[in-house]
Amino acid sequence: MRSTVIAAAIAGLLAVFPVSSPAVLAADETGAAILASDARVSGDADRTRFVIDVAGEVEFGTFVLSDPNRVIVDLANVSFDLPADAGRDGAGMVSAWRYGQFAPGQARIVLDVDRPVAVEHSFYLPPVGDQPGRLVLDLVATSQEAFEAAVKANLGKRAGAEPELAKTAGPVGGDRPVVVLDPGHGGVDPGAVGKGGVFEKDVVLAFANELKADLEKTGAVEVRMTREGDTFLSLRQRVEVARGYGADLFVSIHADSAPQNYVRGATVYTLSERASDAQAAAIAARENRSDVLAGIEADEATDEVTDILVDLARRETKVFSHHFAEDVIQELGTAVKLHKNPHRSARFRVLKAHDIPSVLIELGYLSNAHDEQLLTDEEWRDRASDALSGAVTRFFGPRIAQGKSEQVTR
Repeated sequence: MRSTVIAAAIAGLLAVFPVSSPAVLAADETGAAILASDARVSGDADRTRFVIDVAGEVEFGTFVLSDPNRVIVDLANVSFDLPADAGRDGAGMVSAWRYGQFAPGQARIVLDVDRPVAVEHSFYLPPVGDQPGRLVLDLVATSQEAFEAAVKANLGKRAGAEPELAKTAGPVGGDRPVVVLDPGHGGVDPGAVGKGGVFEKDVVLAFANELKADLEKTGAVEVRMTREGDTFLSLRQRVEVARGYGADLFVSIHADSAPQNYVRGATVYTLSERASDAQAAAIAARENRSDVLAGIEADEATDEVTDILVDLARRETKVFSHHFAEDVIQELGTAVKLHKNPHRSARFRVLKAHDIPSVLIELGYLSNAHDEQLLTDEEWRDRASDALSGAVTRFFGPRIAQGKSEQVTR
């Protein structure tokens, strides 16, 4: 569907992204995950304590990052079973916090702090009587200069780097187009949180699994996923995975959130250096902060390339992305409610592959009670997935027909 000449040239021009490897923390001797069952934060503007209940002694490490100010806690071989509202409310210098898997064998807690802090004490307390073991962090206020010095020292130790990316199986062979589905967020990055406590990362993974099954039933395309479980990938790594599979189409799946709880409906986004409107710009800015929220050092570096062949591919890819977006709107609009302005554009980092037609689909608004209910409803998911499957087959229609014709004549 894309120019084979340009595609071949791009393959040689685009460098493989370097992947940083954070320090790997050791697992316990049994190999069994240590359960974290509860957590709490207390304190004031000068001193704050964070406590997490754990079922055994945990190896852990801490570091700080700026812009915004965060305290990162990496834990070896820990799984979480915390209350549903864990992390929504802070106290003292901690405004909010989040948790989840960050890399194989490594869990992460990210504490958002409203001022420069230092980790004064961090220690493990063994269980006593019916009290579980506890991991304790004592935070104290510090100067901006001291905080920035600690950030600089941490980065010298590769703290704040991306998790190591597991290698994909390589390009998918065969004549069928390759579609890569990208369930947004995951692991330590929950994404938006609904009024009823639903995590975006769970909603979009369930939908992506449904869409994958529907697409595979057609027999028209090969389907791969950037993540198949509750795992974290950086935005750059998601694009790298798609390239590794030799994707012909990249679909990033999300569920939106808005300050106004009456806003609802599905929206399709394509890449543009200038946002189509203020709301699209705000959503792109929020989605582009996923890495920061997961405790990765902010990286504003771009992969801009000025080669004429890359520029041609970028233009061609943009055209195909818009074609697919229109197919999605046409098919999805017959099955579910669309936003009043359903096709928008903005500078989404996850859509910046020069050589892969890409769209980001916001299925609805978790900030709207009705949308939240629909997004977790099996019947709605089936209907929306069928519609998106139809959009994919419509987009690849001529290529699919050609492939089937070639198979018949062989």
